Amino acid sequence: MIVAENLTKRYGSTTAVDDVSFTVRPGQVTGFLGPNGAGKSTTMRMIVGLDAPSAGRVSVGGHRYTQSRSPLTEVGVLLDAKAVHTGRSARVHLRAMAATHGIANTRVDEVIALTGLEAVAGKRAGKFSLGMGQRLGIAAALLGDPQTLILDEPVNGLDPEGVRWVRQLVRHLAGEGRTVLLSSHLMSEMSQTADHVIVLGRGRVIADAPLPDLVRAWTRNEVLVRTPRASDLAGALGSPDVTVTDAGDGGLLVAGVSARAIGDLAAERGIPLHELTPRTGSLEEAYMALTEGAVQYKTKEIA
Repeated sequence: MIVAENLTKRYGSTTAVDDVSFTVRPGQVTGFLGPNGAGKSTTMRMIVGLDAPSAGRVSVGGHRYTQSRSPLTEVGVLLDAKAVHTGRSARVHLRAMAATHGIANTRVDEVIALTGLEAVAGKRAGKFSLGMGQRLGIAAALLGDPQTLILDEPVNGLDPEGVRWVRQLVRHLAGEGRTVLLSSHLMSEMSQTADHVIVLGRGRVIADAPLPDLVRAWTRNEVLVRTPRASDLAGALGSPDVTVTDAGDGGLLVAGVSARAIGDLAAERGIPLHELTPRTGSLEEAYMALTEGAVQYKTKEIA
């Protein structure tokens, strides 16, 4: 379990993390989300002792990470896949890490096989592609078979097979009762992976909830309806609880009533329907709505 209590980090006059508190529980994948500059990476660095908090505290497994007697076997961490001696091969890099904790070379071979590095294990890590570097970083995080896993953007640079493999891996590890904290900007992937979501914005926690609850709270379900008699259907649906908006091309977006009720009403009025498609809210929509006022670096919309 990871517990952050009133965690704050200041760099001069800049507050990167501002009074952040949360708990990452075992047995589930916790997604760690937020815009660029929100404080996610700084928070992860404080969890593993790479940055000292200006105030507050954070523990992993009941104590500070820096107090761990055997860090690799307690916490597996991927914060920067490039943090590797570029002149060493993947196998030598992992064996050097393993030697610091008395981990057998057979375990090195296991994680090499698990992460798909067997064909390049003898090659210099400095020559690796971004995706292969990520796999090596994940192998290093798994080396000690830890109970807690902290991964910052682990699917960055991976191909679709690799992305799916990471998803299956972290869900499997969480299913074994381990604690998994996972950061990613890929909302579609996070929606398939995370059970719980913590969202930072401008250094503060702006959401901390099970993923389905977050989506329900920040999106609305709609039904896309297409009919040659759109105006007639819109009039028939008129109600204070129902919202009807023009979707173009004879289409209506209807909120506040189910697809079944729309179909029944259209049948009663003799209105033909060419499409009747329920649309549920997505994590991406919820995230965009939630962080709208917390984006530090905004881009100009393209007309």
